[in-house]
Amino acid sequence: MLILGIESSCDETAAAVVRDGRDVLSNVIASQDELHIEYGGVVPEIASRAHVERIEPVLRQAMSDAGAALSDLDAIAVTNRPGLIGSLLVGVAAAKALAWSLDIPLLGVDHVRAHLIAGALERDDPVFPALGLVVSGGHTSIYHLNSWLDLTRLGATIDDAIGEAYDKVASMLGLPYPGGPRLDALATKGDDSAYAFPVSLLGADSLDFSFSGLKTAVLYTARGTPTRVNGVTRFERDHTNLTELEKANIAASFQKAATQAALAKLRRALEKNKETGETGVSPVYRTLVVGGGVSANSRLRRELPTLAREYELELRLPRMRYCMDNAAMIAALGARQLAAGLTDSLTLQASPTTALS
Repeated sequence: MLILGIESSCDETAAAVVRDGRDVLSNVIASQDELHIEYGGVVPEIASRAHVERIEPVLRQAMSDAGAALSDLDAIAVTNRPGLIGSLLVGVAAAKALAWSLDIPLLGVDHVRAHLIAGALERDDPVFPALGLVVSGGHTSIYHLNSWLDLTRLGATIDDAIGEAYDKVASMLGLPYPGGPRLDALATKGDDSAYAFPVSLLGADSLDFSFSGLKTAVLYTARGTPTRVNGVTRFERDHTNLTELEKANIAASFQKAATQAALAKLRRALEKNKETGETGVSPVYRTLVVGGGVSANSRLRRELPTLAREYELELRLPRMRYCMDNAAMIAALGARQLAAGLTDSLTLQASPTTALS
């Protein structure tokens, strides 16, 4: 079974050909970093226009790299939710055109669910039930998975996603966009105990996340206490007043607090499961699956194996090339949907929100 995956939910135009939901024959990603760097973040209109320009050459490259012809394809899988609506529309339109012209099934795929399956690319499926964590620029959520297609969200961020917090803190420190990887690199040069930044746990039983307080604490540390003069908020200083060591210490201390927040919520979910023998719907977890751009973070990848060993879980982290937004994970999840008979019509709509609740 050969599936072409298409991903255009944000600022990467991606296409991949995957065989049997696991074997990646091609994985092409056209980044738009150079278009958004001067704005310090993704500009939706620029992103959607760039997708229009890049979608056809990316699709051609994916098919060429896979050594496959369009007539070899069994289905087209495309991200249709969640994401930037203009960006999603480009991928969905391309997928519909291909599915119609080739007379093969169309599969609308949830981008968040696809991040969870990224750890199964080029590997066998894990044992379920599993506890899942998505950590990305737009999402920070915990899931209970009975299978790749049967999952329930247990908690989510109530404000900034963890990747969004990384980018904003990187901007405070004068690091260029995209800030997450650059902040991670800077943190390796600092002392993570230099600043005691808060780790938000919310309510005693909450599995939700909050990173706004951590972000504000870093802001005040980096730029001082704000004051309002004639209705304008002013800070005491900016990143140019910080030494390189101070920046590194702030980065390391922030990364420690952000990682601790993610691990604390995973531990809380695992302890709740351990005590009751169930989450309310299924028995004790066998696997921990993690996906999303922040799953590439060096500290998180270093600390997750310790947590998994403590609870006797198999840990599934994506290979580094599958952490960022990519179309291989879209094709992989699409393969499971096709096997289950979950296909879509040509009336498939793009949606900025996830279907997960």
